[in-house]
Formats: sequence, structure tokens, C-alpha cells
Amino acid sequence: MISSEAAPCRNRGRLARRFMTIASMLPVLMAAAPAAERPEPPVTRADDVVDEIHGTRVPDPFRWLEDGQGDEVRRWVEAQNSYTRTLLDARPGRNAVRRRLTDLLSIGTLAAPVPRHGRYFYTRREGKQNQPILHVREGLKGRDRVLLDPNGLSPDGTAAIDWWFPSGDGALVAYGVSTSGDEKSTLRVLDVKTGQIRPDVIPHTRYCSLGWLPDNSGFYYTRYPAPGEVPPGQENYNRHVYFHRLGSEWAKDPRVFGEKRRPEEIIELNVSPDGGYLTVWALEGWSRSDLYVKNLKQEGSSFVPVAEGIDAIFQGEMIGDTLYLLTNWEAPRYRLFAVDPKRPQREHWRLLIAESDAVLSEAHYASGQIVALYLKDASSRLALHAAADGRKIRDVVLPALGTIEGLGAQHDGREAFFGFTSFTVPPSVYRIDLKSGASTLWEKVKADLDLSGVDVEQVFYPSKDGTKVSMFLVHRKGLRRDGGNPVLLYGYGGFNISLTPSFSRAVVLWLERGGVYAVANLRGGGEYGEDWHRAGMLDRKQNVFDDYLAAAQWLVEKKYTGPDRLAIYGGSNGGLLVGAALTQKPELFRAVVCAVPLLDMVRYHNFQIARLWVPEYGSAEDSGQFRFLYEYSPYHKVRENTAYPAVLLTTAESDSRVDPMHARKMAARLQKATASDLPILLRTETRAGHGIGKPLTKQIEESTDTWSFLLWQLGLEAPAPAVR
Repeated sequence: MISSEAAPCRNRGRLARRFMTIASMLPVLMAAAPAAERPEPPVTRADDVVDEIHGTRVPDPFRWLEDGQGDEVRRWVEAQNSYTRTLLDARPGRNAVRRRLTDLLSIGTLAAPVPRHGRYFYTRREGKQNQPILHVREGLKGRDRVLLDPNGLSPDGTAAIDWWFPSGDGALVAYGVSTSGDEKSTLRVLDVKTGQIRPDVIPHTRYCSLGWLPDNSGFYYTRYPAPGEVPPGQENYNRHVYFHRLGSEWAKDPRVFGEKRRPEEIIELNVSPDGGYLTVWALEGWSRSDLYVKNLKQEGSSFVPVAEGIDAIFQGEMIGDTLYLLTNWEAPRYRLFAVDPKRPQREHWRLLIAESDAVLSEAHYASGQIVALYLKDASSRLALHAAADGRKIRDVVLPALGTIEGLGAQHDGREAFFGFTSFTVPPSVYRIDLKSGASTLWEKVKADLDLSGVDVEQVFYPSKDGTKVSMFLVHRKGLRRDGGNPVLLYGYGGFNISLTPSFSRAVVLWLERGGVYAVANLRGGGEYGEDWHRAGMLDRKQNVFDDYLAAAQWLVEKKYTGPDRLAIYGGSNGGLLVGAALTQKPELFRAVVCAVPLLDMVRYHNFQIARLWVPEYGSAEDSGQFRFLYEYSPYHKVRENTAYPAVLLTTAESDSRVDPMHARKMAARLQKATASDLPILLRTETRAGHGIGKPLTKQIEESTDTWSFLLWQLGLEAPAPAVR
């Protein structure tokens, strides 16, 4: 499916590390102090600011908190952080929570390798390392070698590898590094044999898409404008394709694609293995794209439109003289075509893989076969098809019900790799022998775990309008449905992103304390194809919130929990989700964690890269779209003298996706409006961004605050250090 790089949130929570018995826990109650003993939140100035938008008066009393560089706002943030620290640092058992989370979060990460003619490139993080390291393995069973270790590039561990692309022969790697979580990558090129970094340095390569020429003389790549190339305020848009010849000056790189196109388009590319074709697709939001092919061997050739002006997604790769085109055009669960770029008209497209009852998420060519990744009821399936006619050769047996994260294959290779994870399975990588179809374990992370005491079940429940929605429930075996279990409900519901069974280190702390972890597959996501996605977009966004609220109500009705034992958690677009839930049904929840959220949906499009999201949400500049945005906008939905649940809002100063102003304004409004004695807290991280590239040290501190807050509010015990 399409890239989620520029979505509000590319990454999401995973499950966690170890499941321990009650006997190994320290029985320290995270009890709440009496309300009278608690400090009051800082006093926040409210201004008489009212906008008239399309004939509607819209109050915005905390507009002044949008200025993150202002001295008054900085002092206010410091006061809010101090207030939050006063409450969270005083929690009994907090140190035990931190020790446990340090142990859990130190479980490593592992990505599926990208094979390049006997070399295997992949990233992994081990133990206390802050950031994943790029490795190369020489030969299938050869020795690993560190290619790039970002942990030494910054004193606080915030330098991170954002992306990387090895050349076709594995001799060079282009990569991007950013700091402080801002994702504003700078491109460099590394010589694999010597480990030396070449002099080529290209800034403004955030979310870079890149394709090497087969002789390694240069590459096509995407970058954003340099200062002065566009009017102020346009630097976050106007992504174009350029060509860079190694050794040349980047500022003189010729622009290849993107001129006179919409500034908000997200442009992706690839180059065919033989260097014959450049394929480019230009995404408008997460529901449509145009696709073009350029013959690189024909001097002066133009881009040939294969799909243009159609309200559907198109993406593909050229192998030889065939374009393998993946699309949801007239097939919301996707299908695969073979297209001759010399005859690109749709009547000449040849169907290879038809639409089925599963979503065809990815399709990769390798040695005459198509490695096809499917999604069925929100979990992965994998199959091999013949590239000539699309005939299914075989299904690939997976280790369990779970998620494939990353497919690695070379067009002329005899193998493919996939990463695998599930709620109770830490990350591992498997190798497929394309001749036999057999898969074998290639590598896995080291994890001293016993998750045999955990059950995973998938349930289906009706939403408000009767739509059937799926949900995963993870809990200890033998769970009693007596209405008293602490439940944490997670969701996202947007941008065609699917929530599937995956391993999250921190959630195990919750499971250890007897908590239930619920993951709802809401409309707006990609779990059931493009129809499911579009059912949660624009004027149908309320469907997402209805699905989430219905999940919470179902959990109560089925006696998994009660409102006083139910917490919700979401980040980014998921932060908008929980913000809408807490303002629409505050009585349904005891606690809310709202991370790096969008909350002011009337003004969101004015900040950072948010105009990219207008096709998904809409914009208040449009009178019709203003109506439904204003109707659910959480910041505007807060009502005075309402008993709100306990809320922890988290944000970060370097977030270049979702502006921190959302969390600031919402915290101020909730603190002023709430009639309950439950705390409304704001946590602002320094030298961190939306979440990508956050070092382990900061992950531990943030997780300690998040889970201390949840344990406190739901009356759970803090864990003791693990018994060895």
C-alpha cells in the first residue's frame, strides 16, 4: 500500500517484553492522593479571541499558546512541566516502574534485510543502545559488520538514521540522518567496502525516495526546497525529483519531475534494476495518486502517464520492459496488473492478481515470481505467484497469527526476507527459498521472555451504525469477566494505516499487572481496503470516533471492564481520536493518554506540514468542510463545568509533523473547564520530535511517566524488579 511517511504518525505502539507472575511483583499500590492535598495547575491567561468563520463565531481563548517561540509560552510550558513532575514524580512505586520499563525497552529491534548480490543490509538495536545501527552481512551466513552507527553522532543520542538505500550491486549506500527527532534529513553516501563517507552531502531530504543507476554514477532522489527557492512558508511542501551525479554540487542538480504540480503532493520514485526506466507516482493525500514512467535510455524522453486524474491509488515498479502496477482502481482491496509502458492505455493492461477477500498490500518481483503480501482480518498473509500469468504457486506458512513488517528481495535473487512480529512474538526475520517456498528463521532479537501465560483473541462488535468492527484483546489466560478488569483501549483510524498484531515492549508492564490491552481496527485505517479507509475520511470522520466509542461500550457491556477501570491511549491521528472520545463521552473513561495529538481542527492546516493532510481531514477554509471539522474538533468541543477523566497530554518541542500548540491549547482548556478532581497534565519533551528517532533514554523517561500515570489512575500495583 502507499507510504505513511508524511502521515501524522508513521509509527505506533508495539506490545512489550515480559509476562511475570503476581508473586514476582512488589505489592505497592499506586494510590491517588486526596484531591485536597494535590497542587493546583498553573493559572493560564484566557483571552477574548473570537473568529467569525463562514458565519460562525468560533472562540479561541488560548490562541496565544500557539507561539512556541514566545517567552511567555516558554515560561508557561516550564510551569506545566513542573506541575506534571510534581504529581508524577511523587507516585509510590515510580522507581520500580522505571526499572521495569528500562528492562523491557532494552529488548532490541531488528529489520528484514535488503539483499544485494551476496550482501545483506539491515538495521538492529541491542540493549541500551539509543538508536538502531545499520549493518551489512557478507554472505548469507557471514559475519555482520557495522556500516553506520548513529549513536556516536550526537552527545544525547538524538541523531538517527531516517532512511537508507543500497545501490543495486551493494557497493554504496545513500542514507539520511537527522537530530532531535525533527526528521529533517541530510543525505550522505557511504562506501560499503571501505566504510568511508563520500563528499556528497545533500540537505532538505526529509522522507527521501531514491533510486540508483546500475553503474553507481548517480541517483534520482526527492528533496524539499532550500531556503530562498520558494516563498516563506512553502519549505514544507514542493517536493521534487532531482538527479545527482556523484561528485557534483547538489545545488546544481537538475530538477526532473514536479514542476507546476500541486505543492502538497508527496512524490515517490524508483529506478528499474537495469536503469532503463524511472517510475514516479505523485500522491495527493492517502487516497489517490498519478503514475508516470520515463524511458531513461531514450535521450530527451518525456514522462508517459500510466494513470492520471483517477480517484484511486497507483504505484509500481519496472522490471525489464514491464511495469508491475498495484492499484485499488475499481478494486478497493487492490489488484496487480502488468503494463507495457509503450502501450499504457488501460485497455492494454493485463491482470495478474485479481482482487480477493484479502487486501493485497504489497507485491514485489523476484526471479520470475511475485512475492505478495496480503492483509486478512487485520493480520498478514504471504503468497508466491508466477510473474508471467499471476497464478498462485503457494502460500508461505507464517510462524503465527501476526504481522509481516518489511519484505526484502532482489529482482534476480533466489530468496526473499520478511520481518515478523505478533502480540506475543518479539521481532524476528525469516528467509524464503523462492524455489521451494520454505521459510527458515534468519535472525531474531534476544528476549528472555515467557509469554505462555498470555491469550490473544479477536472479537467483532457492532458500531453505532451497525458496521462490524474487529478488535484484538490481549490478556492473561483465565481472565474473569466481572466488570472490574483494568483495560487500555488503543486505536488510530486514519491515513490507510492498519493496526495489526505486533510486539510492544511497554504494554507487557500492563499485562503483568493484570491489565487487558485492546486494539480496535477502526474505519479510516487500511485493514479492510480502500472502502474502509474512505469510510473514515473527511465528512465521515465521525465514523472513526463512533467505532472507538462502540469498542469502549462493548468492553463494558461484555463485562471486561467498567468506566472507572477503562483507559484510552492514542498518538498523532490517534491523539485526535482519544481527544474526540474524551470530549464526546467523558463519562465512559477514567484516564486518557493523548500523545503528540491534533486537537484544534479549525486551525491545524496552518502549522508544520499539515496541508498534506487536507485530503484526509478537510480544511476550515472550505465552508462545507468547516462544518464537520468544527462539529468534532476536540479543542472546541470542551465544555465548561464538565467532569472530565484524568488526562495526560504529551508533546515535544522538535515535532515537525504535529505542532505542539495542539497539546498546549487543549491542556489549558481542559484545566479550566473540568469539574472533576482528576488531574489534567501536560508533558513537553525537549530535543525530541513526533517519535521517529527518539533515543532509548527518552523513551524510558516518557514511558515511565505514561505508565505511572495509568497505573495510578486505575489503582494498579507497581512492579518490583524482575526476579533472576
